[in-house]
Amino acid sequence: MKRSKALKAADTKVDRSRFYAPLEAIRLAKETSTSKFDATVEVAMRLGVDPRKADQMVRSTVILPHGTGKTARVLVFATGERAEAARAAGADIVGADELIDEVAKGKLDFDAVVATPDLMGKVGRLGRVLGPRGLMPNPKTGTVTPDVAKAVNDIKGGKIEFRVDKHSNLHFIIGKVSFTDEQLVENYAAALDEVLRAKPSAAKGRYIKKTAVSTTIGPGIPVDPNRTRNLMVEEDPAAI
Repeated sequence: MKRSKALKAADTKVDRSRFYAPLEAIRLAKETSTSKFDATVEVAMRLGVDPRKADQMVRSTVILPHGTGKTARVLVFATGERAEAARAAGADIVGADELIDEVAKGKLDFDAVVATPDLMGKVGRLGRVLGPRGLMPNPKTGTVTPDVAKAVNDIKGGKIEFRVDKHSNLHFIIGKVSFTDEQLVENYAAALDEVLRAKPSAAKGRYIKKTAVSTTIGPGIPVDPNRTRNLMVEEDPAAI
């Protein structure tokens, strides 16, 4: 892939021979962002798990304390009083059978999907459409629930979902470049705590092998994978 001059220049500011403390990495990621818009700040991790084994799958959700910087469009499959509750909570699209048909035909103008348990028998046939996009409702992530209002409020309030891919990589967002350094670090800390909590008991050896933070159009900044506490300081962990 051809890299722009701006991205090449930004990359020269990153010292690849060292690991940065989270706060320092976030500051550098913002400094080296080359986009003209309010770019998303992302985190990538390489985990010491084998996702081919069911007992080593890492998947969970977390509500970022400062949100994602993006107002998610939420689609809810529900009927009756639950549909009304979803609309009252701010759901962008609500429906049942007709909406299922529309999604099956390619209607995909939403960022998250919630469904009531009684409709999952019908929603299940959308697996080929929603599954590859990571949008399929799942009880484990709170998106299959009778309390659709709470699910909508959580998503609108900054709830993100993460899931390890087949290469043992994990990706999630922690906000926007316009966020303060402290807000981004606090979001990172919340997500990191949940990643650590979700560690499979079957995983052996080092759990978080590599971590990097970057912006939408910016270089990856290597983050110290051992740094899980005192994230608001930049000193060497050994000196803390």
